[in-house]
This record gives sequence, C-alpha cells and structure tokens, in this order.
Amino acid sequence: MPLIKRCIAEFIGTFWLVFGGCGSAVLAAAFPYDAKFPNSPNFFGLGFLGVSLAFGLTVLTMAYAVGHISGGHFNPAVSFGLWAGKRFPASELLPYIIAQVLGGILAGGAIYTIASGRAGFALTGTNPLATNGFGAHSPGGYSLAACFLAEVLLTFMFLLIILGATDNRAPVGFAPVAIGLGLTLVHLISIPVTNTSVNPARSTGVALFAGAELFGQVWLFWLAPIIGALLAGWFYANVFDENTVETSRRVREPV
Repeated sequence: MPLIKRCIAEFIGTFWLVFGGCGSAVLAAAFPYDAKFPNSPNFFGLGFLGVSLAFGLTVLTMAYAVGHISGGHFNPAVSFGLWAGKRFPASELLPYIIAQVLGGILAGGAIYTIASGRAGFALTGTNPLATNGFGAHSPGGYSLAACFLAEVLLTFMFLLIILGATDNRAPVGFAPVAIGLGLTLVHLISIPVTNTSVNPARSTGVALFAGAELFGQVWLFWLAPIIGALLAGWFYANVFDENTVETSRRVREPV
C-alpha cells in the first residue's frame, strides 16, 4: 500500500478518535440544558464511563475500518512504540505523525465549531474542549509529577496491549477488541488525573482551540506518552519477542 494512502487512513482514523472521544466529552458527557439542572429528572449525560467507552469504540471501529491499510496507529506515541518494538520503520515516522496531528487538529476544529453553535457557549472550566492538563488544569487537581507518571505508565501498558494483541502468536482478528477495551480502561483510570491523553495528537488537536494557557501544557502530553511508548516497545522486543528483527511484524498487516 502506498505511503500516501496509509497516511490518509491515519488522518481519518485519528480524526475519528479525537472527534468521537473528545466530542462525546464536550457535547454529551452532561446535558445541563434544563433550567432545573442538576436536580431535573430530564438531566442525562454520558459521564466518565460513557466518555471512556467512546474513546475505546473509536479505536475499535477504525481499527476494523482502516487498520488493514495503515496498521491503525492513530497516535504518535503508538507509532514511536511500534518503531521501538521493531515493528515500524523509522523512515515513516514523520509522515505518520504529521497525518495524525492534522487529523486531530481538524477534529478539534470541528468540535469547537459545533460546540460554539449553542448560545452561551464559552471556553471556561478546567478542561474546555476536553483538553488535557496538570495542576490547575487537572480535573482532580493532580500535580505535574503525578500527571507525568500516570501518562508514562498508562501509555506503557497501552502499548503492551497493542504489541501483544498484534503479535503473530496472538489469536487472529481480536486485536481491535483488546486495544479498544484497553483504551477504555486507560480512560477509566486517568480521566480524573489528566483528562487522559496517552496520545499527543489527541491533546494537540483540542488544545490548539482552547487558548494559550491550555496549549502551553501540551508539551507534557507529548513527552510522557512517547517515553512510555518507547519503554514498552523496547521491553516487548527484548523480553517477549521470539524474533526481534523488523520483519517480525509489518505495519501494513491489519491490527
């Protein structure tokens, strides 16, 4: 498959991940449009569980839709982790990451445009547009160090799930399910901590429209996920892989 077509697949997949996941948080996590909110019997919303499931479902659906085209990364940290695990060539990292970030930005712009179509909309609160943050912008008020550790550990575990589920020795056809449920669990753990990134494209795409203060914290959500992913890739390749050459698993194979 030509690189350009694989990058288009990554663009679409990342767009859907950010639009579906962050869009559910912004537009449907709560529905406080009744004057009697929050005590109104008409109040409803997805809540943490619903948002977590939305992120997992975006990855699951796109993995089946275009994973056989691009490998279904949809996340710069995943691309770095697969490279560290000898499953992805370094020469294709930059094109993939550019496609992923552009997809995330388009999704962030779409969410902002839709959300701002409602009267009274304003970029207020701790995490407007479902941005990620630490300190004052952590949903639970967690420190920079705590948020850094959470993002490293959770990205490490997420990459282990990806690497294990897509191993040639794993059951065929179930990888998207394991990966989607893995991302759901990651969100259930860490929404209160960082609003859950584990994906630099997801963080960048919405923060770009949320203002300079939120965008100024995006560096953490590049650094920590990439560190976690690189550690996971190295660990899996050196501890669990029987064959550590790059041909052990091609990116062009379906996830």
